[in-house]
Amino acid sequence: MEALTLRQLLEAVDGTLLGEFSDLDTVSAGVSTDSRNIQPGCLFIPLEGDRFDGHSFINAALEAGAAGCLTARERESYLPGKFYVKVRSTQRALWELARYYRKRFPIPFIAVTGSVGKTTTKDMTAAVLGARFRVHKTEGNFNNDIGVPLTLLKLEKQHEVCVVEMGMDHAGEIDYLARLVEPDMALITNIGDAHIENLGSRENIFKAKCEIFPHLKKAGLAILNGDDPMLATLRGRLPQRTVFVGKDGGLDYTACDLNSDEAGHLSCRIKTPGGQFQANIPALGQHMIYPTLMAAAAAEALGMAPDEIIRGIGAFLPTKMRMNIIRCKGDIVILNDAYNANPQSMRAAAAVLGDAQGRRRVAVVGDMKELGPGSEQFHRAVGGYFAQAGADRLIAIGELARFMAEGAKSAGLEQADYFPALDAAKNALSREVRAGVTILVKASRSMAFEKIVDFLLANVPQ
Repeated sequence: MEALTLRQLLEAVDGTLLGEFSDLDTVSAGVSTDSRNIQPGCLFIPLEGDRFDGHSFINAALEAGAAGCLTARERESYLPGKFYVKVRSTQRALWELARYYRKRFPIPFIAVTGSVGKTTTKDMTAAVLGARFRVHKTEGNFNNDIGVPLTLLKLEKQHEVCVVEMGMDHAGEIDYLARLVEPDMALITNIGDAHIENLGSRENIFKAKCEIFPHLKKAGLAILNGDDPMLATLRGRLPQRTVFVGKDGGLDYTACDLNSDEAGHLSCRIKTPGGQFQANIPALGQHMIYPTLMAAAAAEALGMAPDEIIRGIGAFLPTKMRMNIIRCKGDIVILNDAYNANPQSMRAAAAVLGDAQGRRRVAVVGDMKELGPGSEQFHRAVGGYFAQAGADRLIAIGELARFMAEGAKSAGLEQADYFPALDAAKNALSREVRAGVTILVKASRSMAFEKIVDFLLANVPQ
């Protein structure tokens, strides 16, 4: 973060200075909400949650080197040489500070949302734009009401483009985040079943994602998945310029002649309003055309040439645990897609596993969360996806995962087994770590399936 004076901070958050500190030209550079991660001279913002209160750690943060802090209440004492700014809500003040700071940067802001593929699309867009521009992007999965403000507060003067991922699990969240970012481009990957437990229906999920459009600049650009039936209904309905991407030949940006190779690359011909070019995507799965096409559309909107776009696509690296390909000794391949899961991403993962022709294909899958009353049906359907994709074995782990095993067996996959937890599945897992196998690992984040990846790696013959 570029330095802010105390005077600017007070203006940004409409705060009141407490204690005896009076030097309004004092600067802070950087923001932290974690007292364990304090950089000298930063601003500490103590957040409050159901199970924690960051105000308890103000002294620790200041003693560790923070220049000052925000606080939602008076303090019994004040450390000398440190400033304290009182605000009504520290979380709201974080939002206000980020909004104030964001206005310092007259650069394109690109917002990415959708039910599935947000992080991949954000990473691909940043990689493609990075072939010409100095890009700042959301790190990891910092896409919520805390992560987005913190992302904006890490902007620096050398940045030329900012790519921001926006997540949600309730109505109103995209409105809150988009009002903060005020994007020049809005990318929506699809409308799926993620968080349907909270929102009730796909229609409500669609409405929640569309909260982004009132905050998209009037001269902005909407880049939408034209193969998604709900997003396709927006054709001609938005005041901003809109382009659609996908497989359908009538869309603005399309991909054809798709081919996968053994190195884990997907090649295709990309057609745009300006022409066409051959691209080599360093990732698995035909679903990768969507983030690639969206990135290409964003790049062309910013004036990038085909050779730059091709170079940027080749520089793509997925975020950790997002279909990472781990090639082990003895011709063993592990597909680490353990970061999250929902029915749509499970279908895509099943297709990727099915493409591993000539190998033993094993799916290690676990519970998908926040699917509401239809959860059992969704899990059974996922089991069917893997059976239809040609999996040789399905190992389902978790309370809800037993429905995946049952669904797989019903669809004709005989080697489908259910285990309540990792410990019970260890023998079955270790037997699958053998030459010529491709093992996919995927479940919702709360299942912590990275532990399964670690277990499989520990069992690779040395």
